[in-house]
Amino acid sequence: MNAPTSPAVADKSLPADSEVEAEISKLVEQNMTRRPSQIEIDAERIRSSVARLTSNSVEGLEGLTSELQQLQKFLKSEVERVQGDIESALAGIKIIVETIAPWKDMVSLAAPTGARPVRSGPAANIEGAPSRR
Repeated sequence: MNAPTSPAVADKSLPADSEVEAEISKLVEQNMTRRPSQIEIDAERIRSSVARLTSNSVEGLEGLTSELQQLQKFLKSEVERVQGDIESALAGIKIIVETIAPWKDMVSLAAPTGARPVRSGPAANIEGAPSRR
């Protein structure tokens, strides 16, 4: 008795098992098709984000480059201006030194040397002054 019923049960379980397997396969296929599409959606979102961020970065870098070039031009002009001011100041100092140099020589020649007495008055410098001949 057990023998006829077991094949009948087995026959009934086989379709159920194959139906379950078919259903599982169908779910797996749906999940597989969903996952790549979700991955593709995520990948596209990442690509668009990267493209947007890169374009913003490139535009920012171009703006920064432009500002730095303007700053470089300004600094070059300021360096040239300051160098001109320094050259003018040095030329003025040279003129002053050249003007004062003869006075220094006159003072050193007119200074008393040794134990000579110091005279005062207008005639004091007559002997010490060099002749201008």
